[in-house]
Amino acid sequence: MSRLIVISNRVSRPNGAANQGGLAVALAQALRESRGIWVGWSGGTTDNFTGHIGFADDDGVKTATIDLEEQDVDEYYNGYANKTLWPLFHYRIDLAEYARDFEGGYNRVNQRFADTASPLIEPEDIIWVQDYHMIPLGQMLRDRGHQNRMGFFLHIPWPPTRLLVSLPHHTKLVSTLFAYDVIGFHTEEWLESFRHYVEREMGGTVDGDFVTVGGRTIQAVACPIGINAEEFKQAAASDAAVEMHRQVRASLQDRSLIVGVDRLDYSKGLEERFNGYARFLKDHAEHHRRVVLAQIAPPSRGEVESYQQIRATLDSLAGRINGEYSDVDWTPIRYVNQGYPRDKLAGIYRSARIGLVTPLRDGMNLVAKEYVAAQNPDDPGVLILSRFAGAAMQLKDALLINPYSPEEMSDAIDRALAMPLDERKRRWRAMMDSVEQQDISWWRSAFTDRLAATRQEEPEAEPEPATE
Repeated sequence: MSRLIVISNRVSRPNGAANQGGLAVALAQALRESRGIWVGWSGGTTDNFTGHIGFADDDGVKTATIDLEEQDVDEYYNGYANKTLWPLFHYRIDLAEYARDFEGGYNRVNQRFADTASPLIEPEDIIWVQDYHMIPLGQMLRDRGHQNRMGFFLHIPWPPTRLLVSLPHHTKLVSTLFAYDVIGFHTEEWLESFRHYVEREMGGTVDGDFVTVGGRTIQAVACPIGINAEEFKQAAASDAAVEMHRQVRASLQDRSLIVGVDRLDYSKGLEERFNGYARFLKDHAEHHRRVVLAQIAPPSRGEVESYQQIRATLDSLAGRINGEYSDVDWTPIRYVNQGYPRDKLAGIYRSARIGLVTPLRDGMNLVAKEYVAAQNPDDPGVLILSRFAGAAMQLKDALLINPYSPEEMSDAIDRALAMPLDERKRRWRAMMDSVEQQDISWWRSAFTDRLAATRQEEPEAEPEPATE
């Protein structure tokens, strides 16, 4: 069996923590099975980059990490990855910042990852690169002579061509994807956007899953990521989850809970969510004192100014809404800037009559699937889901809404609160079937099996970039 080499921005060591992410669990399982290695950034910094690799073996998973210089973190991670690519790929070109230093740092750090991984790679290894931080890494590994089967998966949306062309040197960046053998997206929409760009901007051709530019043909596929549904069901029944459920229900005093769980990020539509909930309170006075919105929003990327701004906006909005509608024994919004372990989070999900998942744009959004998996089959809650989340392509029995419309969100909350048990069960069962059938293991196997089946041969020359 070929070894699997996973390369990602950060490495998540399988230390058994309850808040271990689903992606980390799936990749760790694959690495154990193949005796593979997980390569990435340690999260730490060093005064001078030396290329030193820190090896560890945690629970049967071998990891290889490097420290980066502060300038690397500022230009590659805070800069090009999160100030340039992240907003652009989430359709927020108004927030995207283009700087030569950012692009230079992004390429420099990818070269450092290539230098780190290169001596660890054996000829039969299968290499799987994760996400937008490392788009050009495959080409850099090819430049170092590696002929291995290589795959790339994008965990965020792929933007429409009309937006992507606003990125300086966009064709040069996209052309590096043709160093991989298979590239994956969460939905057909993102895949179609990629195909459109290749045909329009690079003169490429599309034949089913095969995309050709010049003399190089790769496979581009839609492969939606899932969660470990069985594990999350068990987490919802754990002692920690049951105790959290008891505490939450006791604090609500028979009120209905609406829950939102999101990183503090402008792509998650939190400002729009608060405004939609405020519209609900305005339109439905009969629900005053009978419902509570708990928004859990751990801070992220605090060094980026746009993230500081959204936190200030949400602090102000929550205060205004609570000031306008609360009573001495009722606060309509509980706004919490901290995260919870997965078992306790499962208990919170099960406590909620409504899961409110309303991103403005999301590659998948696994919170939607976690909410479904945590529900009590005998009395499930209702998922209200943005039609702009990748999960909406699978969870069609959620109440799908336009998160930009406060009226639509208000109407959906009212409908969810009034929904009879039979309808709630029917909708939940259909969604749970999807969550269980296309879980995290299905996603991993669907991609790696396709990658393993590709022929291992020396790729042809990198396609010539089109004139921008």
